[in-house]
Amino acid sequence: MNKTDFDLNHLEKAANRLKAMAHPVRIAIIEMLEVNGSLCVSDIFVKLDIEQASASHHLNILKNRGILKSERSGKNIVYSLNSEIISEIVNCLSRCN
Repeated sequence: MNKTDFDLNHLEKAANRLKAMAHPVRIAIIEMLEVNGSLCVSDIFVKLDIEQASASHHLNILKNRGILKSERSGKNIVYSLNSEIISEIVNCLSRCN
């Protein structure tokens, strides 16, 4: 592959991840997970002062796009960032004025 060749499938996936991240609540969730490492949905909706259903909705969008990963811990599902690169992207955007 030379510099003018593009993997459109790869670019489409990247664009979909960026679209999924492009919401204030989702950015806040990513930032919280960057700081805390992992959190369950109840921690997230309480800290963000939003409804549990809303938090779950945003978490599912982020998870389905590969931005978050989850694992069961007893009765809870614990969410964390799937990659450190995600937090680097958010940090980069936060530095832009």
